[in-house]
Amino acid sequence: MSTAPESPMKILVYSDDANTRAQIRMAIGRRPAADLPTVEYVEVATQPAVVARLDEGGIDVVVVDGEAQPAGGLGVCRQAKDEVYDCPPVLAIIARRDDGWLATWSRADAVVSLPLDPMALAVAVADLMRWRAGDRLPAL
Repeated sequence: MSTAPESPMKILVYSDDANTRAQIRMAIGRRPAADLPTVEYVEVATQPAVVARLDEGGIDVVVVDGEAQPAGGLGVCRQAKDEVYDCPPVLAIIARRDDGWLATWSRADAVVSLPLDPMALAVAVADLMRWRAGDRLPAL
């Protein structure tokens, strides 16, 4: 018998590359951990779409591609952390280990490096989902 909550959590995936978004979805899967609800994905390919979707609310976790063009995921993360009330936790995917300082600057809550390790990504997202479930601020 499952004890996972019933309502799905929404994960926003930002990358200009549809293949990268598909890799991220496949790595996380429909339920990254048995104690968590299923996942619904919201895919966006541009920085304005990220801003618009976050402004709508209802997103639980954001995954950004640090290599996205023309607006990199780390800059998008920084903007979200600066501008979005009760910003959901953000996981940044970086291509180079040396980009760790940029991820820190962006205020990403978690970082995973390329090439994607599906287990590492799923564990990191599951941790952020648990954190979000227990850390929501009241609506204004």
